[in-house]
Amino acid sequence: MMQRLKQIQNKKIKKPDFSTKEGRGMMAYILQKEFEYILNIDKDSETPFFKRVKDDFVPRFTKRMIENPEKRIMIGICGESASGKTTICEHIKQTVDKYKLPVEIISTDNYFNDISELIKQYGGFDKFLESGYDLDAPSNFMTDQLKEDMKMLAEGHDVMTPQYLINGSGVNVPKSLPAKSQKIIVVEGLAAMYDNVYDLFDIKIYIDIDRKEQEERFLARAVTRNQNRENALKQLKYIREASEKYILPHKHKWDIIVNGTVSIPYFEQIIEYLYGITNNFE
Repeated sequence: MMQRLKQIQNKKIKKPDFSTKEGRGMMAYILQKEFEYILNIDKDSETPFFKRVKDDFVPRFTKRMIENPEKRIMIGICGESASGKTTICEHIKQTVDKYKLPVEIISTDNYFNDISELIKQYGGFDKFLESGYDLDAPSNFMTDQLKEDMKMLAEGHDVMTPQYLINGSGVNVPKSLPAKSQKIIVVEGLAAMYDNVYDLFDIKIYIDIDRKEQEERFLARAVTRNQNRENALKQLKYIREASEKYILPHKHKWDIIVNGTVSIPYFEQIIEYLYGITNNFE
């Protein structure tokens, strides 16, 4: 399959004049046709990466590019815990670094409220979880701050985002991480799906995962966070119940649903291909 991608990726096309509406229209047409091509190739692969793409997504997105080419491209990535959101973003970053692409990646996990005092009251993070506290409720995220930061980035302004510490302390450090207003802004995490944030994205990607793979990933990650197996399984049970409440009912809204179990080399090749078809001009 990847040989077929490389063959078309190596074809040179005349660079459109992006300063004109006609040139932008030509680029949009090229992107639309090439994206349709990669979807058709992907269907024939042993483990397809794209599970569903809304019929109106490609023409809708290309139209947006023509009408407002200067606007930042906002991409939202969501999925259940351990679905592969962070992994996919890490590999996007690797490709970004390789080709020096203008991309900024932001995690909505850093917009989780500071719950350090609550954790202290319960005597630790695991006991806090056992209390039944609804961690994934929209009210536990600083969605207003997230929305404001996304708007600032979309308008070309750099921001300082908060940083939620994942050491079990529940501490959130305000204005801790610099975020640049790059041409492409990728926002990943649960809060990307909440209504007052969701509408800001030009491309909305949902990462799907089967339950067995999710459990294996979750338990492996728990080890790196000094969490024992028993408590990790309790947390996974809670996360799945929360997913039924907050995530899965909205799964149908997303433009693209991708396979979170696809092999990483294949995913990297798709990113490189998409980069190639937008930069392979004479």
